[in-house]
Amino acid sequence: MIATRPLRIVIPGGSGQVGGLLAHFFQERGHHVTVLTRGPFAASWNTVHWDGEHLGPWTEHLEGADVCINLAGRSVNCRYTRANREAIYRSRIETTKLLGDVIAALAEPPKVWLNASTATIYRHALDRPMDEFTGELGGHELMTPHHRVPETWNFSIRVAKDWEAAFFASPTPRTRKVALRSAMVMNPTPGGPFALLLNLVRLSLGGAQGNGRQFVSWIHGHDFARAVEFLIDRDDLDGPINLAAPTPVPNREFMATLREAWGMPNGIPAPSPLVELAAFFMRTESELVLKSRNVIPARLLSEGFEFEFPTWAEAAIDLVMQYRLRD
Repeated sequence: MIATRPLRIVIPGGSGQVGGLLAHFFQERGHHVTVLTRGPFAASWNTVHWDGEHLGPWTEHLEGADVCINLAGRSVNCRYTRANREAIYRSRIETTKLLGDVIAALAEPPKVWLNASTATIYRHALDRPMDEFTGELGGHELMTPHHRVPETWNFSIRVAKDWEAAFFASPTPRTRKVALRSAMVMNPTPGGPFALLLNLVRLSLGGAQGNGRQFVSWIHGHDFARAVEFLIDRDDLDGPINLAAPTPVPNREFMATLREAWGMPNGIPAPSPLVELAAFFMRTESELVLKSRNVIPARLLSEGFEFEFPTWAEAAIDLVMQYRLRD
């Protein structure tokens, strides 16, 4: 589906950092963007209320749309209490099922449905990269002493697996489906992962986290948006696709490169016990930092997608420059 005309793009759950990134990217290219959001927010694109749980007037915006990009899901940047786990799970699985029911019933459904997923679906990988062809899904690390990880990490993997299962189980024969197994999207906007990591560097706290050997998978925000555009245009591609830069790096190198890009010579390291303590007081989970995500975008590369920021050094320099310009 090569975009030779303006597309109608609907983004459920698109009020966050990634949604804003995509909405801005596609609007700049002349497409008509509608974001489905639980709460009002100021934006230059169209916004429509939905609750992600019930049918409503929002379904009319999917009728005749070209693209649906579902990003709905409660943030995982929280403590995994029972209530938060339920909210994280339901906000992904139930919302995806609801969209599947709606799209299946439309007279003219979207031609392609891209659904958020996560690179966290792969196992904790220190030994080799994980791609779509040979990558091992997580959840069995406890059975292998070499890959032993905390049991709490299995929650994220269960969510990711059930999320994709709900997505692909929806009977939408007229709509192509792509699951976006995304790494951390690095964008210089406040509140995102790049800004949080850069704040550590600026406070001289940007040393290695844990033992520093765990891999960090990431993707520059511009390449993320370009990859989504690539997947929309390529109507022969479906199924799970990794959205990550082709060069994951160990945490120690990742943080050192970010310090160099900012011009900070040193950074105090944070051993695992300190990471656990900090995560407790910051009301988040240490898994977000300590799990080794060693993910390679094999399908994108094999189909000819070219990254503008293939290495972390290039990406960090560009992101720091953009961040400084925002101040």
